Amino acid sequence: MYPTIGWLIASLLISALLVHGAIGYARRRGMLDHPGRRRSHQIPTPRGGGISIVVAMLMCLPGMLWCLPAAWPSSVIASLCLALLLVALVGWWDDHRSLPVLPRLGAQWLATGIFSVCLLATGLSWWWLILLLIGGVWSINLHNFMDGIDGLLAQQAIFVGCGLTLLAWSVQAHALAVAAAALATTSLGFWFCNRPPARIFMGDVGSGSVGFLVFAFTAMLWRLDHALLWPALILSSAFVTDASLTLLVRMLRRRRWYNAHREHLYQWLVRKGGSHAHTDAAYMAWNLLVAAPAAWLAWSHLQMAPGIMMVVYAGASAAWLALKRRCLRRHLHGAPHVIA
Repeated sequence: MYPTIGWLIASLLISALLVHGAIGYARRRGMLDHPGRRRSHQIPTPRGGGISIVVAMLMCLPGMLWCLPAAWPSSVIASLCLALLLVALVGWWDDHRSLPVLPRLGAQWLATGIFSVCLLATGLSWWWLILLLIGGVWSINLHNFMDGIDGLLAQQAIFVGCGLTLLAWSVQAHALAVAAAALATTSLGFWFCNRPPARIFMGDVGSGSVGFLVFAFTAMLWRLDHALLWPALILSSAFVTDASLTLLVRMLRRRRWYNAHREHLYQWLVRKGGSHAHTDAAYMAWNLLVAAPAAWLAWSHLQMAPGIMMVVYAGASAAWLALKRRCLRRHLHGAPHVIA
C-alpha cells in the first residue's frame, strides 16, 4: 500500500502546485476568458489550468502502470502517454491561439488511434477498432463541451476516477486502479482553484485530456473484463446524456454543433438563476444518488448490467428533457420576444 499512497500523494501535490503556476502564466500571456453572450462567467478568468493535470499524470502514469501489481505491457503504457501528450498539445495550442476544427479533430483521431491499436494488439479483435476510435474522439469532445462552468468537469473527473478505481480493484487490476485514482487526485488538486468562484479554468488542454483519460481507462477496464464496460458507462451517464442530447438537438436544428453556445442543460440552469455551485451540486446529486448505486448494481449483477445501463440512460434522458423544458418555459415567460 505504501507505493500506492506515495503515487497518489505525489500526483495530488504536483497538480495542486502546478495549477498556481498556471494562473500566473495565463495572466502573463493574456490567456483570459472574458464574459460574453455565450459564456457563463462574469469576470475575466485565466484558462489552461488543466495543464497541471496533464503534467502530473504524465509524470506518474508510467511508474504506476509499470511498477505496481498487474502491470500493463510497455506498448500500452507508451501509447497511452503519447496519445495523452498529443491531445494535450493540441488543447494547449488552442488555449493560446484558436485552432481550426479539422486540425483538432485530426489530432484527436490520431491520438485515439495510436492508443487503440496498441490496446487491440494485446489480443483483441481488430473489428473493435472503429468503435474505439469513435468512443475516444467523442469522449474528448463531450468533456470539452461540458467544461463550461466553475468546478463541474473537475468534480466529474474526481467521481468517475474513483468509480473506475473501485471497478479495477474488484478484478485485482491494481496498476489500473491506482492510475484511475490518480485521475481523481490530480483533478482534486486542480479543483481547489477551479471550484466556484473559479480562479482558473481548465481550458482545452485539460478538458480534452480528461476526456481521453476517461476513455482510455474505461477501454483498459473493458480489455480486462468486457462486462465491466456497462457499470463504467453508468458512471458517466450525466455528462454523456447532456452532451449527446444537446448535440443531437443542435444537429437537428441544423446549427454548427462545434460553435460555442450555452445550450447544455447545465448552462441553462445557470442562465435561469442557478449558481455554479448549485448546478455542480445537482450533477453530483445524480452521480451519488443514481449513477453510483446503479453502477454498483450493474457490477454485482453483470448479467443484467446492459439492461441496468439502458434504464439509467433512459432516466437521465427523461430528466434532461424535463429540466430543459422547464428552463425553456421560464425563458419564454421571462422574455416573450426572444425565440429559444
